[in-house]
Amino acid sequence: MPRPTLYVAITNHGFGHATRTASVVAQIQQLYPDVLIILVTAAPRWLLESYLPGEFIYRPRPLDIGVVQADGITMDLPATLERLQAIRQQQRQLVRAEVEFIRQNRVNLVLADLPPLATAIAQAASIPGWMLGNFGWDFIYRDWGGEFIEMADWISECFSHCDRLFRLPFHEPMSSFPVIEDVGLTGATPRFSPEELRQQLGLTAEQAKTVLLTFGGLGLQAIPYQNVQHFPDWQFLTCDRHAPTDLLNLLLVDGAKYRPADLMPACGRIISKPGYGTFSEACRLDVPIVTLTRSGFAESPVLLKGIQEYSHHQIIEPSEFFNDRWEFLGQPLQPPSQSNRLNKDGNQAIANAVVSYLQKL
Repeated sequence: MPRPTLYVAITNHGFGHATRTASVVAQIQQLYPDVLIILVTAAPRWLLESYLPGEFIYRPRPLDIGVVQADGITMDLPATLERLQAIRQQQRQLVRAEVEFIRQNRVNLVLADLPPLATAIAQAASIPGWMLGNFGWDFIYRDWGGEFIEMADWISECFSHCDRLFRLPFHEPMSSFPVIEDVGLTGATPRFSPEELRQQLGLTAEQAKTVLLTFGGLGLQAIPYQNVQHFPDWQFLTCDRHAPTDLLNLLLVDGAKYRPADLMPACGRIISKPGYGTFSEACRLDVPIVTLTRSGFAESPVLLKGIQEYSHHQIIEPSEFFNDRWEFLGQPLQPPSQSNRLNKDGNQAIANAVVSYLQKL
């Protein structure tokens, strides 16, 4: 009997989609060790391996583009449009190649986060195509107008053929999808207790004054690390390999050993940019969020609304982060406006559905 096989396609945009999907796949592997996982993404293998304890086949194929960015905030719209148009022109060849691969490897199910072509691939291969996400790329591109409208219409058409969407919290309506199932927060589970982490890293500041600086896989240009010197009794953590090493209260952490979710439980807050993966993991672990605003990206207001409702938070303008003395750290965090809590069962809910389907084959 061939092993049940899952083809997982992950959008070619930053690290957040890759890490949240890898957290779901890790849960699938735990529930059903016999499943063969094929990860189709341009995300680096080392990143996937840091979230996946089990074996997988790595197929480095970019099936979409997301947004071309110089860092976690700065976007290049002309380059994004050019590469989007190129992928659309190559659609037939891309789909044909993936369908041939799927048939050769006897794939049973496509799970995508969420390259639009994944639906066309699943449909052409005559297997179910499921997706997970909190926004669709049609939502992002349509907001930019002009020639992006045609791209958004094409993507909406692709999404309309999705057999099942697991819609994550902090979401836009995602009305292009015909079948929607709401699930809880997703993300990695910390590998260490706060006490273990504090001992391993030699943290001395109290938890309330321990801060994780995390800005996703693309980071930010010119982070003003020198500002930490204004807070000598605070401790700041970063996995940024370009961070200075001569600041006494800034600790450069090995990102290959410690993922952001591993570090969060020892921290009193994180400082970040808007991003589902970081926000979701912080909310799962009840860690307060300090976030920059981000203009020109339609997902950002949705995410900011989400943390205002469900997390202790602080929303700051980029100028407060890049130009000032981080006076926001002396200001109180805002409480969530909602008294109810978000479900934290996203990994389990999606994994249960996938395993249930594969075990019935």
